[in-house]
Amino acid sequence: MKKILKFLKANIFLVGVISVYIILAIINPAMSFQGIKNSWYYIKEMIMIMPVIFVLTALLDSWIPKETIIKFLGKEAKTKGVILAFILGSISAGPIYAAFPFCIMLHKKGASIKNIVIILSAWAVVKIPMLLNETKFLGIKFMAIRWVLTILGILLFSWLTAKIVKDKDLSSGKEEIVTGVSVNSYACMGCTVCTKKYPALFEMDSKKAIIKKYSELHIELLQETIVACPVRAIQYAEGI
Repeated sequence: MKKILKFLKANIFLVGVISVYIILAIINPAMSFQGIKNSWYYIKEMIMIMPVIFVLTALLDSWIPKETIIKFLGKEAKTKGVILAFILGSISAGPIYAAFPFCIMLHKKGASIKNIVIILSAWAVVKIPMLLNETKFLGIKFMAIRWVLTILGILLFSWLTAKIVKDKDLSSGKEEIVTGVSVNSYACMGCTVCTKKYPALFEMDSKKAIIKKYSELHIELLQETIVACPVRAIQYAEGI
C-alpha cells in the first residue's frame, strides 16, 4: 500500500490526466479517443527527442566551462549576453520543451535569469525556420513588424522576470554541496546503466536512479559507472 501511495504521489500529474480521460470517456467517448490519440502523438515525439536532448545537454555541461557561461550569459554579460541569448534561441531546433533541460544546465553554470527567459522566448516564437515560413504565408512586412514587436516584448518580460524570480527559485539554484555519492534526479533519464554496472550501489525508483545505503565504496567501479552515465548525472565527492 505504501508503494502504491508513493507511486501516486510521485506521478500525481499523470494520475490526474488519466482520471480526466476516464471521466471524459464516460461523458464523451469520441472526444476522449481523440484526446488519447493526440496525447500519444506528443508522447512518441518526446520519447524520440528528449533522450537526445539530455545527452547533448550533459555533453555541453561537460565541455563548456562555467567561467565561459558566466562571461557570455551571466548577469555581467549585459548587451552581449542578450544578443547571444537571442541567437541561441533563434537557431535552436526542436519543440520548446526541449529547451528546459538545456536552460537549467545554463543557469546552473551561471547564466542569468534574464538571458534564460530570452532563450526560451526566442526558442518559442522567433526561430529562424518559423520566420521563413511566416514570411512565405503572411508576407515579409507582417513578419518584420511582428518580429520587432515580439523582440521588444521579450526584452520587457525578461527584465520583469529577473526582478521577480530569483536564482534560488529555480531548481538549479537550490543545489547543495553533497559529499559521498549522489544522483542528479533532474538529469537522470532512467537508462539503468548505473544499476547494471554497479547494482550493489544503485537501484531504480520511479524511473530514476537512487543510491542504496552503503558502508564502503568500490571506487574504481564507481568511477567507471560515473563515466558510463550518458548524462553525467552521478557525482562523487569525498568527505563522508
